[in-house]
Amino acid sequence: MTDRRTLTDPPALHDPTPFGYSHAASAPGELVFIAGQYASDATGAPVPGDFAAQVELSLTNLRHALEGVGLGFEHVVRLGSYVVDHDLGKLEVLGKALHAAFGERLPAQTLSGVAALALPGMLFEIDAVAVRPGSGGRR
Repeated sequence: MTDRRTLTDPPALHDPTPFGYSHAASAPGELVFIAGQYASDATGAPVPGDFAAQVELSLTNLRHALEGVGLGFEHVVRLGSYVVDHDLGKLEVLGKALHAAFGERLPAQTLSGVAALALPGMLFEIDAVAVRPGSGGRR
């Protein structure tokens, strides 16, 4: 499928790409909301591991959720990331993982540092808004 997202980083704002996101994203089509994905096993239990391992598995689970509705990372226009005990080292790990998943076409993102997530052992969670391509042209 063709990547029909328009990603915008206005010159009046800083370059967000080293941090793993774009300032704005749009695309024609139907919005699809993906619930928070975390490093979970087949039963939903958190998989133990360090932050980097949990980010990788969370992104794998996000990819599976997208594929389940016939979409891929190229359809994502917004991410919400939640990091337990956020620090700059974790931001670097996350940025590298997002570049590996999305390449240079990074969706808009909000990152929230949190004290804890829903289940003990969760260090990271990510949700997404994707756009199922419509018949309209580029915005």
